[in-house]
Amino acid sequence: MRLDATPLMYLNTPKEMFASVTTPLLIGSIAFWIGFSVLLCFLFNRMISRKLLQLEAVKFWHAPIILLCIIPLGIAGRGGLQTVPVNQSNVYFSDKMFANHAAVNFTWSFINALSYKAYSTDNPFIEMEIDTAKSIIEAARKPLRVSITNDSLKLFNTNRPNVILILWESLTAKVVAQLGGEQNVTPNLNSLVKEGVFFDQFYSNGDRSDKGLISILSGYPPQPNKSIIKNTNKASSLPFMTKKMSEIGYHNSYYYGGDLNFGNMNSYLRNGGINEFVSGEDFKKKDWNSKWGVHDHVLLNRFLSDINKEQKTPFFKILFTLTSHEPFEFPGTYAFGKDSEANLFRSAHHYTDEAIGKFIAEAKKQPWWDNSVIIIMADHGHPLPALNGFFHAQHKFHIPMLWLGGALACKDTIISNIGSHTDFAYSFLPLIEGDNSSFEWGNNIFIKSDAHYAHYVFNKGFGVVNQHGAVLYDYHKKSNLINNNEGLNSLVDLGKALTQVTYQDYIER
Repeated sequence: MRLDATPLMYLNTPKEMFASVTTPLLIGSIAFWIGFSVLLCFLFNRMISRKLLQLEAVKFWHAPIILLCIIPLGIAGRGGLQTVPVNQSNVYFSDKMFANHAAVNFTWSFINALSYKAYSTDNPFIEMEIDTAKSIIEAARKPLRVSITNDSLKLFNTNRPNVILILWESLTAKVVAQLGGEQNVTPNLNSLVKEGVFFDQFYSNGDRSDKGLISILSGYPPQPNKSIIKNTNKASSLPFMTKKMSEIGYHNSYYYGGDLNFGNMNSYLRNGGINEFVSGEDFKKKDWNSKWGVHDHVLLNRFLSDINKEQKTPFFKILFTLTSHEPFEFPGTYAFGKDSEANLFRSAHHYTDEAIGKFIAEAKKQPWWDNSVIIIMADHGHPLPALNGFFHAQHKFHIPMLWLGGALACKDTIISNIGSHTDFAYSFLPLIEGDNSSFEWGNNIFIKSDAHYAHYVFNKGFGVVNQHGAVLYDYHKKSNLINNNEGLNSLVDLGKALTQVTYQDYIER
């Protein structure tokens, strides 16, 4: 790894820091620093300082010219005028991590770590003794930390199905009829529910794509005010579902219609051992919307074509849609019109629903269908369409998850155990004889238990949902926003413990 701000984390313990350095190395480093500093001072006085004394005073009218010169520097600093500014993902190009690390600019890496405060060891969510917090979490999770194999569950008719994971941008329960949402926004998804296994009490752990991706593929809880994917050193220490599937023979690929550098996605996924990528740069610009990337139907058509050519099995293919992201632009008819942001949102989801519906219909005709499972899941919920109540109430984080495909041994099945993104990898891997032991934050969503819960975070707050109700806590106010039942006080303690301990884990990575 390139040097980042990690050394700064140890400045508050200088004795221990110096104890880890040998005496010759310490003396040599100090001597080099002094010598190099003296040399720089000499060169500055000899070559620069004298020149500075010869400069004329700047005229007032020079100021606008200087400002105009700064603008190109700012553009160059962000890497250009493209939607996604330059980040560490831009130089990741190989499946060999050493080559990717060597390509990272040292100065950029260090300054970026400083700007992101990656050196900070402060935990702003401490509410109790760490041992107390850990004991609360352990008690809540103990009945849910059991692996269930496919042989006992009888969910698949094979132990090694092909797996297709479709991550649907911003798909909220509020537009899915089977979840009490609006009736006509996602008609294809509504009709497909009876053909598979539907999870009707499923939640996202965060409210952004970068947090959703980490929760799904690494089973790692997001932090309220941080995003671990943006810190490559920390993110590379996470477990990866893709790596675990590679270990048992799966070929991994990732499809995204936009810029893979968005949110440092590229570096995270390459650390995850993905073999093949298809992104927006593989498509013609005429198939893009004005901002983010390729329209979903174009991406899904390419996806289907590539699967039909697939020779490497079993495969694990991930597709991430984006048309249902602002600015909600797509070709064709806007089913709900364009007169409001909410109707643009509804229309975009109706379009993506149609594209996915056509993909499923064509997939059923292919020879690989009988040995495949297709999982449709949202990356996170969305504030739209707006409902009455608190902005971060549970309905914002409530999302659907649907499993389809010929490899399913059961259909028209609803699982109402409460779960979340962080439970996905832990629950799924044993079904295909994979190792889930490194996914320490996941619970098994298939266990029949009253102990199931979902924990989600937002900036300076958290929510927890269980079968008895939901709580919402705000760290600014240091109070509950929602808790109408005194019997849920233990749920508040669980939320505080989870937020505190998972943030501490983030700091220590």
